[in-house]
Amino acid sequence: MIKVNVLSEESSWGKKLKDKEFFFNKICRYFPKKYKFTNKKIYFSLLLSNNKNIKKLNYKFRKKNKHTDILSFPFNKSINKEKEIYLGDIIISYNHINKPRNLTNSQFKKKVLKIFIHGFLHLLGFDHIKLNDYKKMIDEEKKIFKSISKKLS
Repeated sequence: MIKVNVLSEESSWGKKLKDKEFFFNKICRYFPKKYKFTNKKIYFSLLLSNNKNIKKLNYKFRKKNKHTDILSFPFNKSINKEKEIYLGDIIISYNHINKPRNLTNSQFKKKVLKIFIHGFLHLLGFDHIKLNDYKKMIDEEKKIFKSISKKLS
């Protein structure tokens, strides 16, 4: 079972997602079987932020002085045999996701879903520095998105 602890420091998230905690935990319930971690308690934190704060974090931890859509900070490099596992932290910028500003709620949720999946895969050790790793990660993102987006509609 996966549990997402959702924190928000940007009030605009509430305009597009009324029950943020429910929304993200619902996504996790729809993950494909291999990501459900049956018989384990998997949890991670999600901070719903903005460009200003994510830029500070991006500089502090990655030495990149610009905002970005998402940051992921895995706690461990691999899932071990423990029954309870903390995966790490994900931060998503509202301003980055809400472009263009005339996105419908449905379009916004699809963008959030895509980037959330991306961040989740980073927590599991996926990366996209090398071309081969990039292809694997993108393929996995597409599979997960396809299976979940049908169920969220």
